[in-house]
Amino acid sequence: MIKENQKLLNLLELLIDAIIIAFSFLLAYKLRFDDTWSPLIKYEIIRPTVGYVRPDSDYFSLLFLLIPCYLIMYRMYGMYDPKRTSGRRAELLGLVKANLLGVVYCLAALYLIKQQNFARLFLIIFVSTNLVIDYIFRLIVMRILRTMRRSGMNMKHILLVGYSRTAIGYIDRLRSHPEWGYVVHGILDDTCQFGKTYKNVQVIGKTQMLQEMLATNEYDEIAITLSIGEYSKLERIVATCEKSGVHTKFIPDYNNIIPTKPYTEDLDGLPVIHVRHVPLSSSFNNAIKRVVDILGSLFALIVFSIPMLIVACIVKITSPGPLIFKQTRIGLHNEEFQMYKFRSMRVQDDKEEKKAWTTQNDPRVTPIGKFMRKTNVDELPQLINVLKGDMSMVGPRPERPFFVDKFKEEIPRYMIKHQVRPGMTGWAQVNGYRGDTSITKRIICDLYYVENWSLLLDFKILFLTFFGRSVNKNAY
Repeated sequence: MIKENQKLLNLLELLIDAIIIAFSFLLAYKLRFDDTWSPLIKYEIIRPTVGYVRPDSDYFSLLFLLIPCYLIMYRMYGMYDPKRTSGRRAELLGLVKANLLGVVYCLAALYLIKQQNFARLFLIIFVSTNLVIDYIFRLIVMRILRTMRRSGMNMKHILLVGYSRTAIGYIDRLRSHPEWGYVVHGILDDTCQFGKTYKNVQVIGKTQMLQEMLATNEYDEIAITLSIGEYSKLERIVATCEKSGVHTKFIPDYNNIIPTKPYTEDLDGLPVIHVRHVPLSSSFNNAIKRVVDILGSLFALIVFSIPMLIVACIVKITSPGPLIFKQTRIGLHNEEFQMYKFRSMRVQDDKEEKKAWTTQNDPRVTPIGKFMRKTNVDELPQLINVLKGDMSMVGPRPERPFFVDKFKEEIPRYMIKHQVRPGMTGWAQVNGYRGDTSITKRIICDLYYVENWSLLLDFKILFLTFFGRSVNKNAY
């Protein structure tokens, strides 16, 4: 039933998309060229250029090229795939890509047949109009379908194979999102007792019963949720599912080892999964980040030169001891380096300093030091570390050797953060995890950054460092 409904919905979406493309094209034509109707011409935002406008037949020949081209692009970017679990952002991103690539392909085709003199403003209006109208249409469809599923319509019936932590996590997520429209009818498992229940989902038999259950043709989907110790059964279960033709999903029980979006490569037909994908391991990405670090640190040193000079004078006058505090930290590839800070504490014994964590109302912090720590002014000398290449503007915060040795034994995957340069600020800090806070949550944030790095994420973190509400939380 689900398959027939999906085919009908896809056909309806395709027809409406074609209508929206044609309507957006005609609207863009009117807005750009109709001097009796277009507000752009009426209010002299643009001036009519009669000699430039091509005949109607040429523009409408472009329309007949656009519609099939756009529909193919929509198909390529998955606009007609089932989207029970996808959100509005993914839908918008797919539409933007399809619209931009669609118009580029059409213009390339027109250039080849030497009919490329189409008004640029017309194309901009068309793409913008089509994008907005189509996105609104898809939001309406999404809202209608989710409302139907919440009320028990358009449901997808599934059977789980394997009672494990993966099965529990899968059921938890389906229960928390009723708008996805999944109904779990039971679990097949060889180790659990018949009738064992989790959130009203029962163990209804052994895995050997799978072929018998599939013969009833009551299930739209099979989700394999075996525990990692039962993977010897995986090949048999997949073969049984494929023999019946039912759609099958495999939810691995090693998500704590391999990231959500694993990086894979094809080794002469042999799939290889990388345990950890680090975008900054790419020479190109690393070079771009380094250029941004150099330019950003130079700019920041110029901008903050006078405040740094004032702070330096105050530190020197109010507290005996060195102006700059140097501390050994662990950086890229587990290498030690000297990190610089304005001294915000009284001078203390090296052994005491190496093992002591700064806490709230710490008596070692000087009066001016409290202000510097709260406003992050004490971190400004680290711009020199960035210029030297010891650090980056953004990245996981570096830690002292004593704590690195301690945490790598206590916290799984702690050392992965050292695959990238440490930063003056990071994803953990802008989320409030700094100072005497949860190391585990801090590492989760650091791993997210390491695996999902992009220049856009770096700029977002820098913005939140200055304007976010959480960055100075727990700073003492």
